Formats: sequence, C-alpha cells, structure tokens
Amino acid sequence: MAQLMTTNVLTVDPDTPLKEVAQVLSEHGVSGVPVVERGRVVGVVSETDIVVKERGPDVKRGRLARWLRPPRRSDEERLAARTAGEAMTSPAVTIDSWQSAAVAAAVMLDNRVDRLPVLAGEQLVGIVTRADLVRAFSRPDEEIEREVREQVLLRSYWIPEGKVGVAVRDGEVTLTGTVESDLLIELLPESIQLVPGVGAVRS
Repeated sequence: MAQLMTTNVLTVDPDTPLKEVAQVLSEHGVSGVPVVERGRVVGVVSETDIVVKERGPDVKRGRLARWLRPPRRSDEERLAARTAGEAMTSPAVTIDSWQSAAVAAAVMLDNRVDRLPVLAGEQLVGIVTRADLVRAFSRPDEEIEREVREQVLLRSYWIPEGKVGVAVRDGEVTLTGTVESDLLIELLPESIQLVPGVGAVRS
C-alpha cells in the first residue's frame, strides 16, 4: 500500500466548520478528507456530505409523499450539520498499511467509497483513492516484473534469481521454471496476483 497511497494527507477536526471543509476540498482538488480527533480517524467528510447541504430540503415532494416516505434520519442530520463532525460519515472505512491493492479495491467497491484512510495501528499514515488504484493498474510491465522478482520471489519466498523465469506483457505475468513444492505452485500465482498492475498470472 505504501507505493500507492498519498502520505501528505489533508485532515480536518470534528469542530472544523463545514464551510471551511468545502474550501479545503475546493482549493486542493480532493473529493474528501479524513476527520481526525486526538490522532484517531473518526470519520470522513466527502463532497456528497456537502452537496446534501447545498441541495437543501426536498421541497419538490408533496406533504403526502413526505408523510408516506419521510426523509432518512441520516439525511436530516447531514442537512442540519454545521461542522465536519456533524456531517461526516462515521465510522470511517479504513485499510491497514500492510494490505494489498486488491484488498483496497474490494473494500472500496463493497462499501461504495472513493477513498480509504490508511492506518498503521490507529495512526493515520496515508490515503488511497480509486484514482490511485487506476494508476497502479496502468504501471509499466518492467516495473511489475521488477516487483515480482524482488518483492514476491526473493523477499517473500526466498527464491533466488534465475530459479523462476518472469515475463510480463500487458500486465499478464508468465512464470517458467521449477519450484520445490506443490504448495509454492499454488501460492506464487496468488501472491503475484496481488501486485498492483497485474491482470493475470500464467505458470
């Protein structure tokens, strides 16, 4: 995750006025910021949370429609929000710094979020966005090959240089050679598939 995330993270306090949060998002061209209290991430304020305020009450719905289908409590609370703490989505959906890009993608899709604060323990160390994952998927083949050789084969499985051949073309990794066990035959493709930018593994 370290190679994908942004480490210089913009944050706001729960007491930060929502108008100020909007200015931070606009000035820095980001779509959301973590809300941090005493060093802990307690929520995230996104453009959506502010757009709810901008939209205002749903005046188009008639009285009968509002009675039959009243607005959700969360929308009412966000509409009345004046600070980041009142408008934020909480608890924040986060990811640990040791987890992979594949896990980050799954968490984003499952939770329908565009960004994830990255934590080491309870400490905020970065933020990863969908745009970061898209950039990772477009990594050059040479960069992917180097990471597979150095980080997966050598560092994770102690397989020396030259024991297993690695070729990468358009994000597809092809492995050749021999390994010492059937377990490695299973584990290697699974580990390599987690490398950012890998689309498929053949062995």
